[in-house]
Amino acid sequence: MKKYTIQKSPFVVPTTDGKLIEEHFGNATTQDSKISIAHMIAPSGWSEPFQTPEFEEYTYIIRGKKQFIIDGETIVLEAGQSIKIEKNVRVQYSNPFKEECEYIAICLPAFSMDLVNREGE
Repeated sequence: MKKYTIQKSPFVVPTTDGKLIEEHFGNATTQDSKISIAHMIAPSGWSEPFQTPEFEEYTYIIRGKKQFIIDGETIVLEAGQSIKIEKNVRVQYSNPFKEECEYIAICLPAFSMDLVNREGE
């Protein structure tokens, strides 16, 4: 039995919105559907459509700020802060600020396009 796995080459998810997504563990990298862990950098002005994911999502902000609209409530997190968003909650993620935002996202179960339920897609 393998005792540990070191991830030296995360899967870089192709994007069209300027956001860097490096999945270290999860569906794309390790075919693990239980958890995904990704390092992300969202450029200034970035946003995603509203979504109602079928997974819990934890976000830890490394630098910059990130905006969350959760069931109509706007929350802004800064470096050193974190949040857990429950599954089946409508949320929109964005970075309307001047500097890019670097953060870690953890999803339980793992992020999947089949589970994210983005509006308009």
